[in-house]
Amino acid sequence: MVKQNYRIKLVSTVKNKMDPRHNLRTKIVQQLFALSFSKGKVLSKENKTKEILKNLVKINKFIGEYAPKYPLDKIAKVDLAILQLAVYELMIEKKEPPKVIIDEAIELAKELGSDKTFGFVNAVLGKIYNTTNTTNKQILPINEKQIAK
Repeated sequence: MVKQNYRIKLVSTVKNKMDPRHNLRTKIVQQLFALSFSKGKVLSKENKTKEILKNLVKINKFIGEYAPKYPLDKIAKVDLAILQLAVYELMIEKKEPPKVIIDEAIELAKELGSDKTFGFVNAVLGKIYNTTNTTNKQILPINEKQIAK
């Protein structure tokens, strides 16, 4: 009789905290969060943080269009920072696949936000993804009047 050793590999559904990309995104969200209070007085900024700040008006416009029930000043600052990073990566940078960006934003929301943050982030980014994906990567603004037609 031959004994066989079976090894079971457990797959973690939580992102590896040692992943440098995850750590960089966490740092960027922290910087954006800090900047929401200090208005540009954070000492060291990552390059991506600087790019997000350059495009902040456009990014916030996307968030406002796809989350019309939530004015930007009423969205929790952590949630807004996560959305700003994700919208920048989805709509401007476009280096990663959209589903990877959305998944990472949800993980950041679970890690940094409140209990309901990940659902809100998922809903807003899902709307953006679905709208841009169905229009062949062309951005079409959505507002209440267009939906009513």
